[in-house]
Amino acid sequence: MVAQFKSFLNKTGILWQTQQLAGRPTGIFYSTGSQSGRQETTALTAITQLVYHGMLFVPIGYTFGGGMFEMNEVNGGNPYGARTYASGNVLRQPTKLELEQAFHQGKYIATITKKLKRE
Repeated sequence: MVAQFKSFLNKTGILWQTQQLAGRPTGIFYSTGSQSGRQETTALTAITQLVYHGMLFVPIGYTFGGGMFEMNEVNGGNPYGARTYASGNVLRQPTKLELEQAFHQGKYIATITKKLKRE
């Protein structure tokens, strides 16, 4: 993960020490600088930080369906979570498909959260 975000998480020591975030569902939205962009490495290094807090990582798997396999446009995302392709072009914005996947991920995590709350 990027150094700035890791630094932010490193400053959450009191939350870690008291485990105030333990048991809370969480997911990862991210962006990489190229289509491969070491996506899995980015996600996996973020997950370790969530684990220290006792948070429940909720991957989206392939629940987004066919959008996960779209090959006609540049798009991000994988079973770990929604992603956008940032490129070196600061003008690039997330595509409609990338935004749809991020929205799907948010709804999916909300569904899991509701199930956990009922128990």
